[in-house]
Amino acid sequence: MKAQLFNYLVKPYSVVVVILIATLLSLQDRNLGYFFGLGVVFFTVWQKKWDWSYVGIGQKLNLKTIINSTWISILFFFVPGIIDTILQYYLGNHDLSSLNDTRGDFGSYAIMMVIMWVFAAFGEEVLFHGYYMQRFAKLFGDTKKVWILSGILIAVYFGISHGYQGLSGIIGVGIGSLFFALLYYKNKSNLLLLVLIHGIYDSIWLTLIYLNIDSVVNEWFQQLLF
Repeated sequence: MKAQLFNYLVKPYSVVVVILIATLLSLQDRNLGYFFGLGVVFFTVWQKKWDWSYVGIGQKLNLKTIINSTWISILFFFVPGIIDTILQYYLGNHDLSSLNDTRGDFGSYAIMMVIMWVFAAFGEEVLFHGYYMQRFAKLFGDTKKVWILSGILIAVYFGISHGYQGLSGIIGVGIGSLFFALLYYKNKSNLLLLVLIHGIYDSIWLTLIYLNIDSVVNEWFQQLLF
């Protein structure tokens, strides 16, 4: 049974079925679709004897990757920060109420930090770019145009999956995903670069929320632009 399921999941077209099932599950609960997709990834990698290169982790973590991820994260904080400010100015603020428990509560902050690194930074990058984006690109020919199209489709899908953040959140996350898609296209064997950037960026904002100064930063961006 495991061998048959594995043989099906490594077929190029299986990614379409996985996304369709994940989407249907997400209509019931957004976490169901995410964990279903991630479960497929882990099952496949497990059957491949933990060959993580299947989802883009073909290089070990090294100093160059750490340095690059740090400066790119800082750049990513300011550029999308400006874009997010414009979106929130016209479309309303992101709904981040799910993180309110971390404000001033170090215990909740520490737990959320671990959850974020495991399920957002690592899990989302492995699923959406290492698996979905790569499998789509290879399904339709593995050309530059196909990779671009795949990145756009996954960015839209990833943005919609963050619908709980409101319209500005959907668009902002989608734009950010396009940036990550470009990075992945340029670094197909080094998904850990994206994992670190994602984790550092989210860590910055989570820390600002914990310190209850995220609104101050948002106001600074607004004063800068408007």
